[in-house]
Amino acid sequence: MEEGGYAPDTCWVLHDVDEEKKKQLLCCHSEKLAIVLGLISTPPDTVLHIRKNLHMCGDCHAATKFISKLQWWEIVARDTSCFHHFKDVMWLLL
Repeated sequence: MEEGGYAPDTCWVLHDVDEEKKKQLLCCHSEKLAIVLGLISTPPDTVLHIRKNLHMCGDCHAATKFISKLQWWEIVARDTSCFHHFKDVMWLLL
């Protein structure tokens, strides 16, 4: 994803570690792992629904938006406070 233009926002990692370790910690967030599992196990024309019992961090929000745009996939994520709906309209730009 970084080669495609995504830059991890390491300010969401609260541990006192170096920047490389912070990037590794961001990769293991549960919603990112759930999205990867959903992308490889569902048909392309379905909406991917993710539910979690914690608040979605800003980096996961940005990464999900990037994944939705990159894969042209509709993703709905539900956390403790709201629904996050990601639907890329990239075809409008073509």
